[in-house]
Amino acid sequence: MTNPARSAEGRARFENVQRAVRLSARLSEIGFDDLEGLNAAFSELIGKPVGQRFMVIPPFSTDCGLNITIGDNVFINQGCHFMDMGGISIGNDVMIGPKVNLVSAGHPLSPAERRNGIVARPISIGNNVWIGAAATILPGVTIADDAVVAAGAVVSRDVPAGTLVAGVPARVLKHL
Repeated sequence: MTNPARSAEGRARFENVQRAVRLSARLSEIGFDDLEGLNAAFSELIGKPVGQRFMVIPPFSTDCGLNITIGDNVFINQGCHFMDMGGISIGNDVMIGPKVNLVSAGHPLSPAERRNGIVARPISIGNNVWIGAAATILPGVTIADDAVVAAGAVVSRDVPAGTLVAGVPARVLKHL
C-alpha cells in the first residue's frame, strides 16, 4: 500500500506520530516500578487493552501505536521501537529482547516515488516466540509459533514454526 505524503491522510498520519511520540515519552516518565501505570499508558498508546500479564520496560517508542495488537503474557524489554503503520500483531507468550525494531512500513524503491509515499505491510508474530536483542523485523514478515530470532538478526522473510533464525539476512539455522 502506498500513501501520498502530502495529502489529508499524510497530515493525519503526522498528527498521530506526534501523539505516539508524546505517549511513548510518558511511558518513561511513569517508571518501571508502576506496572499498572505502564500498562494503562501502553493501552492508551495502542488504543486498546494489552493482554493479561503484559510487561514493558521503558524506554519504548512507536510511530503510530494504534496498529499494534498485544496478546497475553507478552514481555517487551527496554529500548524497542515499533513502526506500526502497516500493523503489528503479537501473539501470546512472546518475549521481545532489548533494542528490537519491528518495522512494518518503508518507502517505495523507485527514486521518483521514494519521498512521496509509504509502503506498509503487516508484521505478525505468533505464539511462544522469542526475539533476541537488537533484532530487526522488516515489513510483511510472519514469525510462526515457537520460533526464535537470534540477537542482531535482520528478518526479511517469513520464519517457519519451531525454528531458530540468525544472521543478516536471517536464515534458518536449526529446527527446534
